[in-house]
Amino acid sequence: MPLTMKVQGQDDMLVEEFVYLGSLIHSSTGSTCDISRRSAITRAATQSLENQIWRSQLAISTKLKLYNTCILPIFLYGSDCWAISKTDARNIDALDQWCLRMLLGIKWYRFVRNDDVQRLTNQPELTSIIQSRRLTLFGHIMCMDDNADANRILLASPPADWRKQLGRPHITWLSTVQKDLKQHHLTLPEAADLAQNRPLEDDVDVWRYAIVRVACQKRQRRTILVQLIVEDVVTCFFF
Repeated sequence: MPLTMKVQGQDDMLVEEFVYLGSLIHSSTGSTCDISRRSAITRAATQSLENQIWRSQLAISTKLKLYNTCILPIFLYGSDCWAISKTDARNIDALDQWCLRMLLGIKWYRFVRNDDVQRLTNQPELTSIIQSRRLTLFGHIMCMDDNADANRILLASPPADWRKQLGRPHITWLSTVQKDLKQHHLTLPEAADLAQNRPLEDDVDVWRYAIVRVACQKRQRRTILVQLIVEDVVTCFFF
């Protein structure tokens, strides 16, 4: 007999997983199961076009437009909310390579490097696309009103004696965002301030270019600091 629980006076069955608004909600509270489900749907959709599109005489540019329009949105739906581990990232890039190799007609027994596939298609890595979408969502949340639930939850600080409960996911969406920002040499408070003080026009490029600009400025400051230190050491040594 399935387990049930009362919700507003009604008996609801307890399940391990269910699909809500197109995304798989699993009892583990992680994103791996949803990523696996999306990967399977994307592979099936890609294979269904093999004889009609990928093996046809259409130009590669036309095939790529069809791929970006019809295939990628299937996988990327809800991807900006995923908390991705290293294993998930490897599986996502493997799916990306599988799809692109089928598009190009590259068989498994032909030794073609992944870099060559990316060069031939001029496609960004799928994990990079997801990272861009995730940072875009972060920027939108930071621009919300301070009383908005999403904003308050994201910036809330846990109590000093708080400990993560057993069974909770080790990787959260916020920790994934922090890793993304670390690649741009930014901390979470710096990125939040950068997003909140960006221009009024709600353009994704404005937020992305702002991150790149600040990251370059920080790298430039570190380079200048290292040069000054080296010059001081040389001066002290020779003079």
